[in-house]
Amino acid sequence: MPVVFLFIAFLSLYLLYSGTGRDLKVLTIYGVWGALVAVLSYAGFFRHFPFGMLMIIVSVTLLTVYFYRIKTLNTKYLLAIHILRIPVEIILFQLYLQKQVPIQMTFKGWNFDIVIGITAVLLIFSKNIPPLLFKIWNVAGLCFLATIVSIAILAGPTPIQQIGFEQPNVAILTFPYTLLPAVIVPAVLLSHLLCLKGPGLRSKSVEQK
Repeated sequence: MPVVFLFIAFLSLYLLYSGTGRDLKVLTIYGVWGALVAVLSYAGFFRHFPFGMLMIIVSVTLLTVYFYRIKTLNTKYLLAIHILRIPVEIILFQLYLQKQVPIQMTFKGWNFDIVIGITAVLLIFSKNIPPLLFKIWNVAGLCFLATIVSIAILAGPTPIQQIGFEQPNVAILTFPYTLLPAVIVPAVLLSHLLCLKGPGLRSKSVEQK
């Protein structure tokens, strides 16, 4: 399962790179950032200092703001990122069975991200989706993402923990699952924001003016 998760993280980065006009800055900066977080989590940094996750949250927020200005978009690749939410959901459920995350972080709890993943498949193979529907889908995806991120934070073994006391979210503090908030979630977030900024799903690659 860790190997599969690593592959998902790498694939999310590749799809983001492809969806942003193959901008080498995206690949380089996110790649270096992901490698740094991977090394720290492998060394056990976040297990000993859970509040180190705050560093990840602040950093990925700054990266999202910086890359939001990207103008060359390939909507199909950006949408493909969301398909990865399906295997991520399956892995989260397996982590729940291993008592590493609370049930609230799975599709049996409060996490409905898998719906966005399934509908992303439908959107990729659809033609001329109405712009309003496309925007509504992206807004819904952002809401679902905000929900699971909030659950993950509130279920973490920190002084601000509010849920999941019987089974805290400890997986996120370990390698390779720390790459979920460090790489996969930022890719999903930026994809939604860029799709909302873009013209819709009618063209494969569009240069924003």
